Amino acid sequence: MTTTTAPDDKGARKRRGMLGPTGRPKSFDTVALTIALALILLVGVPLLNVAVDIFWQDGGFGLDAVKNTLAIPDLGELILNTVVVVAASSVLAVVIGTLIAWANERTDARMGLLNDVLPYLPFLLPPIAGAVGWTMLLSPKAGLINAWLRDGLDIIGIHLDSGPFDINTWYGLVMVYTIYAVPYVYMNVSAALTTFDSSLEEASRLSGAGYLTTLRRVTIPALAPSIGAGLLLCTWFGFGMFSIAAIIGTPADIDVIAVRIVHLLTFSYPPEEDLALGLSTIVMIFVGLSYYVQYRVLRNSRFSSIAGKSTTHQITRLGKWRPVVRGLVLLYVVLSTVLPMAGLFLVALNGYWTPKIQWDSLGFDAFRTALAEDPKTQQAFTNSLGLGLIGGLIGIAAAAIFSIYLAQHRNKATQAVDAAIKLPSSISHMVIAVGILLLLGGSPFYLGGTWLILLLGYLAIYLPQASIASDAAVAVVGRELAEASKISGGRDWKTLLRIYAPLMLPGLVAGWALLFIRIVGDLTASAILSGTNNVVVGFRILEVFNGGSYATLAALSATLVLVTGAVLLLVIWTSRRFGVAKSRTGH
Repeated sequence: MTTTTAPDDKGARKRRGMLGPTGRPKSFDTVALTIALALILLVGVPLLNVAVDIFWQDGGFGLDAVKNTLAIPDLGELILNTVVVVAASSVLAVVIGTLIAWANERTDARMGLLNDVLPYLPFLLPPIAGAVGWTMLLSPKAGLINAWLRDGLDIIGIHLDSGPFDINTWYGLVMVYTIYAVPYVYMNVSAALTTFDSSLEEASRLSGAGYLTTLRRVTIPALAPSIGAGLLLCTWFGFGMFSIAAIIGTPADIDVIAVRIVHLLTFSYPPEEDLALGLSTIVMIFVGLSYYVQYRVLRNSRFSSIAGKSTTHQITRLGKWRPVVRGLVLLYVVLSTVLPMAGLFLVALNGYWTPKIQWDSLGFDAFRTALAEDPKTQQAFTNSLGLGLIGGLIGIAAAAIFSIYLAQHRNKATQAVDAAIKLPSSISHMVIAVGILLLLGGSPFYLGGTWLILLLGYLAIYLPQASIASDAAVAVVGRELAEASKISGGRDWKTLLRIYAPLMLPGLVAGWALLFIRIVGDLTASAILSGTNNVVVGFRILEVFNGGSYATLAALSATLVLVTGAVLLLVIWTSRRFGVAKSRTGH
């Protein structure tokens, strides 16, 4: 009787490329899976530690952390403040981000490449630098814009001693949160509008439905998943944001959970870890509720599906409203990037914070004092730039290796691993940082106050962004070239170096730049994991802000903007150079 080979025996697995010539797992696959496991453990273990520590104290089960958290005198106000800021800014970001995406993708108001870049400009200005910039513009007495407005009102007989605006208020805090949340909505909605077939809208209007009816019954249902994803990202961003709340909210006595957690761990002695754990759990609950609401909305609603290989886009002619829409988009750019950057550089070049700018005596004294004469600041920049460079390289290299493995072995198991790697993108950075500090800061690792704990924290928090960038870079290459390399006898590592690496380079450089900018400009994790022995730029800016040296503060923030700007220029240059090279060689 003839026997057949089982479909999952060693020979079948070798033919599918899972085993090497010797019958053992291939080294590339082993390395890729090891990297994936390490990335999952880097986030999963600290989060599990947070969950366990809530109920396990002093070697036994207990509810002390829960009881102490519930006993915080102003807990209700703290939660209410956080929810109001996050909810208000998220709703505004959804409206603004959706409108900008619509103007960019579906109307004749788009301004070419400029429109593609504009919504992402807030990423050029790290949140801590943006918050400092707005403080210097709209502080009630010394704010530059306020002072200039008061001078203008004096001309028409209106005299004000302060204001008319105050950044240290509810509307100021919500405004800055909104500015930094808009790109999360724009990225999702813009991508959906690109693939959404506008003929569905045309069919609705031809059947007699008006613009509003079509919007309510066709467009919004089709975009609902993307809008929901953007709203979820805004919620995640808002609950974990520390720098904006600390710089703008604290002077206004608007206390939020993220700021309180940092104070409990960093500015209290001994650190009140039980309360920090309890508040971190509250953040996890709210983010979990946001997930659940989105899940229920997606499950109980009907969405338009888009099928087919191509889509058509009907461009809306705005007529006389075209310059108005363009002006509103440019206004967002001015508010999100231009004005706060101008405030930082004016104060830094002037040498001190005053609305009376001495235009003829602008100089670089503040930069010289901050960067050349302050050893602590020099150390902070050295640490941050080193962490950004090394963390970016490690992160994008690890993400690229697993993305290539995922492209070659796409199945339910590898997709589950990929989802686990991207999990931190949906969890508050504050919670992850707390988990890493409690797990690695004390016994038996004693990494608190070291360079390594910062590196691990940054990798845990920002690797999902590297993974997304590397996935996109791998998708550009496709599977045909890799398969041709294997047929020609090229092994996995040779294929990686000869095929994938050159073609993925622009995308990988962009991913590295994103990691570098995020790490160098981070304050959320730095406020928890950094200290006097491992000071970084974000923590140093917070120290200078608390000390009241505003020219130095502006110089540090402006230098941070220059660094991120230089990195973005490097990315643009690399993309154009290698893009041209590939087009000339026919790739």
